[in-house]
Amino acid sequence: MTEFIKLEAQEKAREIHIKADQDFEKDKSALILQEKGGIDAAYEKKFKQAAMSLQITRSKANSKARITILTAAQRVVDAVFDEAEKKLEEGTKDKGKYKGTLKNLVLEGLYAFNDASVQVRARKEDFDLVKDAIELAVAEYKEKVGKTTTAELDESKPLPEDR
Repeated sequence: MTEFIKLEAQEKAREIHIKADQDFEKDKSALILQEKGGIDAAYEKKFKQAAMSLQITRSKANSKARITILTAAQRVVDAVFDEAEKKLEEGTKDKGKYKGTLKNLVLEGLYAFNDASVQVRARKEDFDLVKDAIELAVAEYKEKVGKTTTAELDESKPLPEDR
């Protein structure tokens, strides 16, 4: 009989040991899954931060490139304006060409305003040339458009000399 009790006790001890091993494996698996989820979340967070940092870096590089392009374009525009200003200064020296240019500018204004009466402003030193240009422009306007218009030089408010 003691043998039977001993066998039953051993069998019960084995069952308890197996059950303890199963519970340990179950708890271990749950803990591993929990920690794996935490590691995955931390990795995902770091990955998103790295992606965001990469986007910020790219955006900064693109902005820097745009600024460089805009700066270069502004330099080109400034150079064109400087060149145009020099050519304008030279253009006033040849009175024949300058008078033609003034006539075309007045004519362009007449077309743009399409009004019965237009006032023209000019530099004081150009008054004589502008008066002649106005006469020519009014005649050409009447010829091409078929409308009569008047244009007069506003001598009370001359443009500054530096223009």
